[in-house]
Amino acid sequence: MGTHADQELDVTGLQCPMPLLKAKLALNALAPAQILKVIATDPGSERDFHAFVQQSRHQILAFEKHAETYSYWIQKG
Repeated sequence: MGTHADQELDVTGLQCPMPLLKAKLALNALAPAQILKVIATDPGSERDFHAFVQQSRHQILAFEKHAETYSYWIQKG
């Protein structure tokens, strides 16, 4: 993945709603247009993160799904 991340957040092992809550806190600390990479293992995070960006000004620039991990590159709106 060639998308640069300004900050990386590892929330592996955490279950809903913690991955999204920790991502929201991390996004709050970033400047607009900066990118947060989130690595999660909770299958529910896929639904949660896509719903979250639809209700916010943030944008998922890239998403990767592997055997046990879900990676999101979220640009702060």
